[in-house]
Amino acid sequence: MKLDPKLLTHVTKGEHYIISTGDTEFKGIVKNNETAAFIVECLKTDTTAGAIVDKLMTEYSGAERKTVERDVDNILGKLRSIGALKE
Repeated sequence: MKLDPKLLTHVTKGEHYIISTGDTEFKGIVKNNETAAFIVECLKTDTTAGAIVDKLMTEYSGAERKTVERDVDNILGKLRSIGALKE
């Protein structure tokens, strides 16, 4: 899976955004927290949910894998719901 290349990502003043272009299913702006922004960065290249979980586990030592898996599934579900993922 991969982030729809027609969606732009932007960081300004420490805030992370996904911005739609005119040619996307979703029309609007999504503000991401730090974890969601990390996941979106992973999605700029073709990846899997498991690979994202592994990267987060490396980034956030001490995190519980079940919690990370649940959070990744939640964020991927939200991205799917707006058509932001190409699978």
